[in-house]
Amino acid sequence: MLTPQQISAAVDTLHNAELSAVQVPALTLSYPDMDLADAYAVQQGWVERKLAQGRKVVGYKIGLTSRAMQMAMKIDTPDYGVLLDDMVFANGGTVEVSRFTDLRVEVEFAFVMKRALFGEDVSLEQVLDATEYVVPALELIAARSFRVDPRTGYTRTVVDTIADNAANAGIVVGDVHARARDIDLRWAGAMLFLNGEVEETGLGAGVMNHPARGIQWVCRRFAPHGIGLEPGQVILSGSFTRPVIVRAGDHVRADYGPLGTIDVHFS
Repeated sequence: MLTPQQISAAVDTLHNAELSAVQVPALTLSYPDMDLADAYAVQQGWVERKLAQGRKVVGYKIGLTSRAMQMAMKIDTPDYGVLLDDMVFANGGTVEVSRFTDLRVEVEFAFVMKRALFGEDVSLEQVLDATEYVVPALELIAARSFRVDPRTGYTRTVVDTIADNAANAGIVVGDVHARARDIDLRWAGAMLFLNGEVEETGLGAGVMNHPARGIQWVCRRFAPHGIGLEPGQVILSGSFTRPVIVRAGDHVRADYGPLGTIDVHFS
């Protein structure tokens, strides 16, 4: 396991990469024996630094839950990251690309909790019962470490992704709220337009055959640590399309049909 000093140094590396908007080599190049526990310790250290600066936790993102995302990232296991209050962007608003590293968007559903949810044996039915509503969402991802190192060709691992708060950068939610039991989330989906052209399409079933299974996964992951999901938290269940690169001047529109649209301009 990494020492406290190494964890602190890794937090510094990722924090400085975010502040400068300049990517850094994957942590596993410096710490080849780094494991999942180390990765989550680095993530926790990064979050604690944000909280000390006045940020607040508003929820979690679950990533790499679909085959589309696992194949795109060459990673075969889900992960999670923390959503903070300064990561929330308005539907119809503008996002400044220069603030981020390697900015991309993903198409998802967000679950907003009305009741606490805890345990390794949480069922899909319990997830639906504990959900206040489901809302379309776009996730902004910005890897602080290189996906593929330009100097060595090294591809970062799931350990690097987790340490990097699952590459989480932001969330944009739609305006249409739906009760989780009023729609078939397996068949609910979206078309993602980039500058007026369809770039990606997908269905909720792409996430473990039901987006709520992403919520089950994170409950199982949290339970051994005595952590659960809390009322009011927003949980991104995972993308059902591959990530789409965005640049300054781009316009993204996600059309969820009866569940409305999300528009974001990038400057």
